[in-house]
Amino acid sequence: MAFGNHSNQEMMSEINVTPLVDVMLVLLVVFIVTAPLLSQSLVVKLPRTVAVAGHTDSKQQMLAIDARGQISFDGASLSDAALARQLAEMVAAKANVELSIQADEAVPYGRVAQIIAIAQHAGVSKLSFLTIAGH
Repeated sequence: MAFGNHSNQEMMSEINVTPLVDVMLVLLVVFIVTAPLLSQSLVVKLPRTVAVAGHTDSKQQMLAIDARGQISFDGASLSDAALARQLAEMVAAKANVELSIQADEAVPYGRVAQIIAIAQHAGVSKLSFLTIAGH
């Protein structure tokens, strides 16, 4: 048995594309089956707020929101309007205020978003959320 190229035979120069077509059809079927699954998502109605441009210098302040949604700013209970006035005064005096928010886990997200919007409208440029590490 000789494994050689005889002069009367020509080299085959065609590529067999049948396996490539089979693989592409399998990939197409997989894509068609998985595409509708990727488009399903959880619908969440997020609260709307207005963004405000920030400043550069900072002074950190603590704000706590209890389970009933009541605000405690530096240890004193405040209404939303009083908080807005106090934050605006602080921003005017200190240029930039950093606000750290501690919210009870029972507080609805919408209430936290209201407090964030009040802070941003008052001119607070930096917000942070404080949590307790779980076990």
